[in-house]
Amino acid sequence: MVTRLGLLFSIAWVMGLKEPWFTLFGNELSGRDLILIGGGLFLLFKSTHEIHNSLEGVEESMPSTTASGLMSIIVQIAILDIVFSLDSVITAVGLVDHVSIMAIAIILAVGVMLVAAKPIGDFVDEHPTIKILALSFLILVGVTLFIEGFDVHVPKGYIYFAMAFSVSVEALNIRMRRKEVVPVQLRKQYDDD
Repeated sequence: MVTRLGLLFSIAWVMGLKEPWFTLFGNELSGRDLILIGGGLFLLFKSTHEIHNSLEGVEESMPSTTASGLMSIIVQIAILDIVFSLDSVITAVGLVDHVSIMAIAIILAVGVMLVAAKPIGDFVDEHPTIKILALSFLILVGVTLFIEGFDVHVPKGYIYFAMAFSVSVEALNIRMRRKEVVPVQLRKQYDDD
């Protein structure tokens, strides 16, 4: 929430990221483009790595809970949040004239995420295919961000349709498999306490 509000209140800086910084292979790249390209690559790497570890990764010991391990996790979350926030803040600036309305929307959205986190986490633990589907969506988003970093517009309707169709098929699969099959257990990086 702090990162998103920070980006929101630095609208002039965010809007300045649209100005070209340099040209690469005939493409003018701006700060926004570099963030999208870097964020897309980061999502591709993290999602693919997580899918691999969930399905056939090597058993790992409990991750470091030292200050450096915690800081690494915080930095990764911050990078993901900045990448996801940047595009939505730029879009919001074009849609709404009042910063206060955008700030209230951000606060409400974070509140909903906090309330829904536990039930969603429990549901994903019961249905591990949902986790793989969500990670696949992150790969799709990563590819889209990467492509859009080079100023190639990808119509969002195609992406939303693919996601909605996939979720619908998985919902039908979950309903049909109810109590018939014990789902596969994915490897967890973190032990449940």
